[in-house]
Amino acid sequence: MTTKPRILTTTVGSYPVPAWLTAAPSDQALVDATRVVFSTQRQLGIDLPTDGELYRFDINHPDTNGMIEYFTSKLSGATAAIGRADTLRYRDKTEMAFRAKPAAVVQGALGEGSLNLYEDCARASAVAGGPFKFTLTSPYMLSRTLLDNHYHDFERLTLAIAEILAAQVRGLPCDCVQIDEANIPGNPTDAPLAAAAINTILDAVDSGTETAVHFCFGNYGGQTIQAGSWKPLTDFLNALRCDHLVLELAHRPDSDLEAFRDIDARIAIGIGVVDIKVNHIETADEVARRIEQAEQVLGEGRVRWIHPDCGFWMLKRSVADRKIAALAAGRDKYLGQSS
Repeated sequence: MTTKPRILTTTVGSYPVPAWLTAAPSDQALVDATRVVFSTQRQLGIDLPTDGELYRFDINHPDTNGMIEYFTSKLSGATAAIGRADTLRYRDKTEMAFRAKPAAVVQGALGEGSLNLYEDCARASAVAGGPFKFTLTSPYMLSRTLLDNHYHDFERLTLAIAEILAAQVRGLPCDCVQIDEANIPGNPTDAPLAAAAINTILDAVDSGTETAVHFCFGNYGGQTIQAGSWKPLTDFLNALRCDHLVLELAHRPDSDLEAFRDIDARIAIGIGVVDIKVNHIETADEVARRIEQAEQVLGEGRVRWIHPDCGFWMLKRSVADRKIAALAAGRDKYLGQSS
């Protein structure tokens, strides 16, 4: 029997859309491309790959790779027909100054509409070739992008989205469900609401399926959009009912690592060791040193996962693939040295 390494490798979500899929998109081409994404990651040493989220890419929303509009455009009760008055009202939301307009306008009670994560996950499962992780966007992050003309209450809006997504994750044919959140690091006062919304989804995941929550400080067209640090978020992270955290660190100051000392021991820690906001290809030695630094601060055995800081969608495939290879090689080098 093969023994798993004590530190596992994973990716966060997105992968660069292959040029041939963009040139000749079709359902079959999407399936073929997803198969390639899985195979590439496994061949390069990733233990728990993602499907690459290729089906979410929207050429009209390249800054976020479709991680917002893919969800909001499918919900009933919301419309993507956005007028001048809607745009001006949304621009008054100072915490969302990096967006020019809302993802959608909420006009009535929200429902699942045409959102069907089971079909997306089943398509990936058919070509995964082994264990894989399926991702979805946090309800807090989604609600931040909406203009609410119905609930007139941010908490009610956020929890309504959480209930819709909770129903979507039940019975997903995958090995791990990951929720992605990139807004709360810049709005720590909303932590109790964000935790309640995320936990609503986590609690709905089937027993026996790994659960993860990914946090970063934003990757809007390759730019960090949230100020702050990890320290104010410790209580929030500890309130989450997940199995492991997927945390941006490679693009962060070294001091941020200290905050992870206070994360509850029941939650496995995953650290970013590859910076996706630059084209520099990390070496195996660089990755190994980042793992070593983390274990020196947190203690041996506390780091259970390593991964990129965020998704790879904005990089060239040649760059992304070499970063993935360095990720796995660095883990192997570190474990070989520390065993």
